[in-house]
Amino acid sequence: MRHRLPLPAVMAIVLSLAGCNLVPERTPVTLYELPAHSLEPSRHAEQRIEATLRLATPRASGLLDSSRILVVPLPNQPRVYEGARWADDMPQIMRNRLLDAFQDDGRITHLVHDDASVSTDLELLSDLRTFHSEYVDGLPVATLRLDVRLIGTRSQRVLASRRFVQQQQVASEAIPAVVDAFGAAADRLARELVDWTATQMDQR
Repeated sequence: MRHRLPLPAVMAIVLSLAGCNLVPERTPVTLYELPAHSLEPSRHAEQRIEATLRLATPRASGLLDSSRILVVPLPNQPRVYEGARWADDMPQIMRNRLLDAFQDDGRITHLVHDDASVSTDLELLSDLRTFHSEYVDGLPVATLRLDVRLIGTRSQRVLASRRFVQQQQVASEAIPAVVDAFGAAADRLARELVDWTATQMDQR
């Protein structure tokens, strides 16, 4: 005599088998830090700027407000590198790189970031507009673009503004090479931005 399983047991087996197909296998993800080299002290390193500056985290939207590593293989068609991500969101990565650069430079001694609840004289606001690699002549080029505004905290007036753009040719299509190129471009952008900001603040 054949024994039938109770209906609840049959349903449990069916659901367990179905569940095996509901959860797809995850692609392993490699996390990358933005490579950075310490800035050489400025030739005006002995200069000290007493005003307090708040460095705000750059604003970003869409794919730029994420940890995905972006590539534009064809014009106006952004993609992401599969299996690779930044260790943090791109705006946070950019802010931390700039914060390190200001500290390496040493001229602006009173520097805080936007997590600190202290009063400041000036604020550096920015919009992250580009943080991707784009193909030129068959190889990717790491491209960064940051639109910056220096704001008077009390007046809330824009005292100065500038667009910073840096590009770095990538040695190969390998993701580690792309990451290294981003680091080199970010180093140069940070140097330019720190020098510009210090000059603007010294003139106030």
